[in-house]
Amino acid sequence: MPALCSLAVSPSGRLAAVGARLAWSGETMADLGDNVTIPEFSCLLQMDPYLKPYEKDFRRRYELLQKQLFLLEEAEGGFDQFTRSYNTFGVQRRPDNSLYFKEWAPAAEALFLTGDFNGWDKFSHRYTKKEFGKWELILPPKHDNSPAVDHNSKLKVVVHTKEGQRLYRISPWAKYVTREEKAVIYDWVHWDPPQPYIHIHPRPRKPTSLRIYESHVGIGSPEGKIASYNNFTTNVLPRIKDLGYNCIQLMAIMEHAYYASFGYQITSFFAASSRYGTPDELKQLIDVAHSMGIMVLLDVVHSHASKNTEDGLNRFDGSDSCFFHSPPRGVHSMWDSRLFNYSSWEVLRFLLSNLRWWMEEYHFDGFRFDGVTSMLYHHHGIGTGFTGDYSEYFGLQVDEDSLVYLMLANHILHTLYPDCITVAEDVSGMPALCRKVEEGGLGFDYRLAMAVPDKWIQILKELKDEDWNIGNIVHTLTNRRYGEKCIAYAESHDQALVGDKSLAFWLMDKEMYTNMSSLIPMTAIIDRGMQLHKMIRLITHGLGGEGYLNFMGNEFGHPEWLDFPREGNNQSYHYARRQFNLVDMDHLRYCQLYAFDRDMNRTEDKYGWLAAPPAFVSAKHEEDKVIVFDRSNVLFIFNFHPSKSFQDYRVAVEAPGKYKIKLDSDAAQYGGHGRLDHNTEFFTQPEPFNGRSNSIQVYIPCRTAIVLANEEIDYCY
Repeated sequence: MPALCSLAVSPSGRLAAVGARLAWSGETMADLGDNVTIPEFSCLLQMDPYLKPYEKDFRRRYELLQKQLFLLEEAEGGFDQFTRSYNTFGVQRRPDNSLYFKEWAPAAEALFLTGDFNGWDKFSHRYTKKEFGKWELILPPKHDNSPAVDHNSKLKVVVHTKEGQRLYRISPWAKYVTREEKAVIYDWVHWDPPQPYIHIHPRPRKPTSLRIYESHVGIGSPEGKIASYNNFTTNVLPRIKDLGYNCIQLMAIMEHAYYASFGYQITSFFAASSRYGTPDELKQLIDVAHSMGIMVLLDVVHSHASKNTEDGLNRFDGSDSCFFHSPPRGVHSMWDSRLFNYSSWEVLRFLLSNLRWWMEEYHFDGFRFDGVTSMLYHHHGIGTGFTGDYSEYFGLQVDEDSLVYLMLANHILHTLYPDCITVAEDVSGMPALCRKVEEGGLGFDYRLAMAVPDKWIQILKELKDEDWNIGNIVHTLTNRRYGEKCIAYAESHDQALVGDKSLAFWLMDKEMYTNMSSLIPMTAIIDRGMQLHKMIRLITHGLGGEGYLNFMGNEFGHPEWLDFPREGNNQSYHYARRQFNLVDMDHLRYCQLYAFDRDMNRTEDKYGWLAAPPAFVSAKHEEDKVIVFDRSNVLFIFNFHPSKSFQDYRVAVEAPGKYKIKLDSDAAQYGGHGRLDHNTEFFTQPEPFNGRSNSIQVYIPCRTAIVLANEEIDYCY
């Protein structure tokens, strides 16, 4: 049997060709089996021939995807309609101002609607039971033709179980939930403003070099409180733009009842967190970011859900399953949370519509998928050390329901939104995670290079400077799957959380409280910390991936750690903030680190090394502690030696010509010692060296990194 079809079909007609083919031949979906052809699988094998023994696994995954697309076409009219189910579930205002309510609660005996609109009568408004566990209710408009439920009024679903229980629930499709001061449980609030926010600015085009600023709205202020969407728009966005980042990754946006969960215990999947403001204020934040040419990604959590019942998804219909697998499969033992049943049709409807909702309603530009490793394997990565052996990525330990869900999500997103960006948080190293679905991959654009920050923390905790293993650093920064793009980062929010420390704090610790003034000479600890902070970031930026990420505040060496209000710290906000005011004090050295981060991004924007093929490493000298590599015709030189500087040090370079310094970590404006003359011109010598056709001789001071560009090359990319 020939290939089913190319996936490059219009969304509304997805897999119509498959349906026609099956009808013509009299075959059923069960007949597809080993005859499924992955359209571009040969491309994947050319990239990695060692995947050939697992071709059957790839075919099976692709077949399962094709089946899902076929069923979507047959049952729902295609995925375009299916993923807009937020227009039919929850509450919808119809053109005549009647309100239509719809829920999926298969185990419920009866459903009622109560709220401000009916004086909280628990029995006056009963849902009608429909097929497949669906429930519907229509409320006609008031006598003045206004909707029966007012904007900003509270609602509850009353669920009667077969066991006779009466449960009060929030609709899983609720668009807005709030919590009264001192209350424990969130309330479902009907959000239907008379003048909803209208986006003005178009989405930016997908950049070739992705520079991500990972952000949390609530900590985006120096003040000890929960900061707002409006604060982020007014005070943080201009800083991000100035720093040269072209993408923001917003954490903790999906509503989560427990603030200290950092947004990873979701209770309301369609609701933007009300603790920072209104949905319209988030829309304005994204719109203003777009006006600056900055994309905005949502940190989406589809790997698990909070165990909360009254204001979460758990036991919505009174059963221990509904959206989730029944225990024990449906419980994550380490996260104490519920795990979705990705084989359920209604769960697929809910999650895929959730992605579409954030793209359509808020104009997000893509997603960072959290907890992908937990999704991919039945063992969730618990107690499993991945060695890279390919047998670990195939076979019975792989949860193909969730894997195919991720393929489906990526396929739909990239079909509907060609410039959409998806990033996977996966520590396992799953092959083809970031290859196209048409090749048999999972379809992500990028994966996080999670080994890199762990390596830096390990080095700073365990090794003296003179004992740094230069070869091991290079290996960690370059050890990634060819043809699968990585987001490199020296540290993210994970490294800043309480129990760990940021790189700046590992480097300078308590001296940051007393010795960061530029009006006094640098102590040895501050000097070392300042120089290594810049060098670690630059080598990660230049060598570690095809994108770069920084967590807010870490660019300027934010002191201390990150900790949210909780019982263990007396509900303090002291560590749940970002002290941007430190950058604005010219006499403190934080502004010097900020300036280096800004100029590092601007230099990349000009020369485009993130968009270039992987670097060629020409030197990794253990005794000298020197690393040299070139990428995108830009030369990077790092001297990590704590005390040795090198005169006339020969380094390899490919392109002949005249080179000049474009970025220098030792420059005085970055808190360096100003030992290099930026007017110096370095001319190549036709002397092959370390695998390159030419070489130059340079002066490289100790603990210094320099970036040189060829003056005779046009760097437009």
